[in-house]
This record gives sequence, structure tokens and C-alpha cells, in this order.
Amino acid sequence: MSRCSTVSQDLDEPVSGTAATARTWLLLEQPGPWGVKALTSSHLDPALGRALEKATRGTGVRIALIRRPGRHADPGASAERRVYTAHTAPGNAWLRAATVADPARLLDLDFAALGRGDHRGFDTVLQGGPHTGDPLVLVCTNGKRDRCCALLGRPLAAELAATGTEGVWEVTHLGGHRFSPTVLVLPYGYAYGRVDAQAVGEVLRGVRDKRIVLAGCRGSSAWERPGQAAELAVRAAVGEYAAETLSVVRTDGAAPRWQVTVAHADGRHWRVTVAQGASLPPRPESCGASVLGSPARMEITGIRELAVATAVALAG
Repeated sequence: MSRCSTVSQDLDEPVSGTAATARTWLLLEQPGPWGVKALTSSHLDPALGRALEKATRGTGVRIALIRRPGRHADPGASAERRVYTAHTAPGNAWLRAATVADPARLLDLDFAALGRGDHRGFDTVLQGGPHTGDPLVLVCTNGKRDRCCALLGRPLAAELAATGTEGVWEVTHLGGHRFSPTVLVLPYGYAYGRVDAQAVGEVLRGVRDKRIVLAGCRGSSAWERPGQAAELAVRAAVGEYAAETLSVVRTDGAAPRWQVTVAHADGRHWRVTVAQGASLPPRPESCGASVLGSPARMEITGIRELAVATAVALAG
């Protein structure tokens, strides 16, 4: 049977509007093998994993496990682990780092505050601070969730690490197995699909220049799927690539049709019509799926720049 990523690419399924949603990411280093639900099926204490899942639910924080690229025979309990958190909302994007010996200390965090973009509790509880290195590059490699992530993601992570790319980690789950290899770059939170090492290099050069690369971009995790597609469509339409310049300020409607208002930091606004379609013909949405599916796709059917008065009325 063909891999889900091969079928998706052969059918030219668009990647825009398919990123996982998370205003804030919390990443915990966990060496060794990962299971399908890594927080409770890895060498992390499953009771702690369940407690973290419960504590972050509904807060806007998405928690994932990370590990260094390479072999994953568990070397034993690590004395210290890296922890990162990143907020992706434009105008308040940040990346913080800490080191912990006891991952249970994460339960002392104020997850609601982290989800709102307030990192002060993280800095206090974990003695963290700004991440002063390069952006983080998270490559989905969890073959227990989908074989494409292992077959395509792990070689990409290894190649990036071997060529000296800083900040590369394997991550448990980014969603969208059929777009493997999938990558998330922090702090801005833009996800990418079907990328190779050269494409990731260009994305990283863009991040260092505070610029967003649109090729292969699935969207910003700061927004829900219609907003992701709308923001990327506005960027492409007006040639705006600077990071943190566009925000999704309003979404009206419900599936299968939304009106999304996208605002520029300079005051301009656009009204974007987004329609939800079905990807046809049916295809495997993951390699483990027992039936074929028609995954939703975000289609842009209109972009209109708004007059100032209209934009002010919508904002109010």
C-alpha cells in the first residue's frame, strides 16, 4: 500500500490551512522511544503525562515531547532535561528556555497565563529565560503515530543536525502525517510540509531576518485553520513577508464558509472568504487508517481590502 504522504503529494493536496493549533507550545525533552500517545507511552512517567494533558487542556498550551536527532535506545534517566516554551501570537512572539531535573515541576506552571502569552511564571518556576540561540526547528518523527513521520522525518532531522543546523529537535506530533516530513519553527509558530533540508535552511534564514517563507507553509499555529489559510492568502496577495505584521482579528461564520478579517500592523484590513472543501478522490489520511477519507481543505474564494471605516466597525 502506498504511503499516505506519497498519495497526498501525487494528488497535489494543498498544505495551506493544515497546521496544528497552539498559541503557546511547551516542549519537554524525553529521550528514548515514543509510543502513539507519547505523553503516556514513553519513558516519561505516564501519571505525569496524564496530569500534564489535563492541566493544559483548554489553556491554549500544546505540550509535546522532544529529543535530539539520532538513535533512540534510552540511555537511562537524564539528570537534566531541556524545556522550551514559545508564544506565537504576532506582536508578542517569544521563546523561553530552562533546564529541569524533575519534569514534575512543570505542573507548578500557570498554563492559563502561558496560553495568554505571559511567560513570567515559567521564568520564576523553572528559572528560565529567553532562548538566546537560533530558532527551534521541530521535525515530526514519531513513527508509532505514522510510518511517514519516521521514514521521512528522521532522515531530515539527522541531515539538519549533521550539517550543523542549530536548534534541531525531533518532536512527537505536529499533525498532518500525509504532509511528511513536517516541521514547526519557533518562535513564530509557522509549520511546513513536504520540506527538505534546503527548504528548511531557507525558512531559517527567513526567521533570522524576521521574514516568513510561504513555500510549503501550512500556516501559523496561532490561528485556527480558516485563519491560517486567510493570513497566508493575504501575504501572497500583497507580497507581505515580514513576521508579526499580520493578525487574524475576527472570524465570522462556521464550516463550510467563513469570513476572516486579517489586519496589518500599519492599519490595513482585508476580508477573506474561506470555504471548506473536501479533498477528492478519497485517500488515506494516515498510513494506519483502515478506511479512505476526504480530508477538509481550506479554499480562498475572495480577498477584499476594507475601507478604514469598515475596518473600524468590524474591530469594534
